[in-house]
Amino acid sequence: MTGIKTTGEKKLMLFSGRAHPELAEEVAHQLGVGLVPTKAFDFANGEIYVRFQESARGADCFLMQSHTAPINKWVMEQLIMIDALKRASARSITVILPFYGYARQDKKHRGREPISARLIADLMKTAGADRLLTVDLHTDQIQGFFDGPVDHLFALPILADYVGAKVDRDKLTVVSPDAGRVRVADRWCDRLGAPLAIVHKRRDKDVANQVTVHEVVGDVKGRVCVLVDDMIDTGGTICAAADALFAHGAADVIVTATHGVLSGPAADRLKNSKVSEFVFTDTLPTPGELELDKITVLSIAPTIARAVREVFEDGSVTSLFDELG
Repeated sequence: MTGIKTTGEKKLMLFSGRAHPELAEEVAHQLGVGLVPTKAFDFANGEIYVRFQESARGADCFLMQSHTAPINKWVMEQLIMIDALKRASARSITVILPFYGYARQDKKHRGREPISARLIADLMKTAGADRLLTVDLHTDQIQGFFDGPVDHLFALPILADYVGAKVDRDKLTVVSPDAGRVRVADRWCDRLGAPLAIVHKRRDKDVANQVTVHEVVGDVKGRVCVLVDDMIDTGGTICAAADALFAHGAADVIVTATHGVLSGPAADRLKNSKVSEFVFTDTLPTPGELELDKITVLSIAPTIARAVREVFEDGSVTSLFDELG
């Protein structure tokens, strides 16, 4: 007989960068595994050093890193970690991106602009990633930027079920903050049995984060409105949309978003807003100055852990979200 047979079983190993270790620890707990011990530090000039303290040879490796601030540092650290796993003879490398950095730069609006979301995908592939696993991409087409399998997870069930349990559904209206979110808002409507409204806005193309709200399409008078979005960065868009809803007679406004980026003036805007509650998942760490009573953070770890298990066991990640259509 030629060749050698092995009797070894598949091995799952979970790794984490330094950007959001709390989420990685919770995912590890959900999976019933420990995070692989990792030595990581910055040299004096800012260069990053990483070394894993256990062998990854022949293992199915899952590497978590959420692209929080300072985003460029954590993207680079993740690329270095992928390279280390590739050179350590990992059997497969699945990159878990709870928040996919640069996702808003997914197309050219004008000449001489980059498509940075594609660049991030190319960097991950070049470094050695075999598969991406991410949560609520800014646009679905980003899945096609990566030359390999992409598992796109959704926070909608977690967020919608939380809101649905708190609010009288007969008084609830789901609101899209712009035309680009209508499809997602429609899924909320199906899940909660609520009508849909849309806030029409126009963004100043020459000034970042400047939004002018024009009108509300749909009946919101006397209704409890839930504004649904994928991310909140400075809070300008969502707070302006909430103001428009109150101006059109909304009884209350709840804001939900998967990713609470919450940079710059977001803290003051959220504190001073008339919105009764902001609901996020923990794909990103919440800044300390935003520990407000009206901010609720829900755990995305069970969803990520279930997806990791399906990938590892050659199951179906899609089956986790079949009810979304």
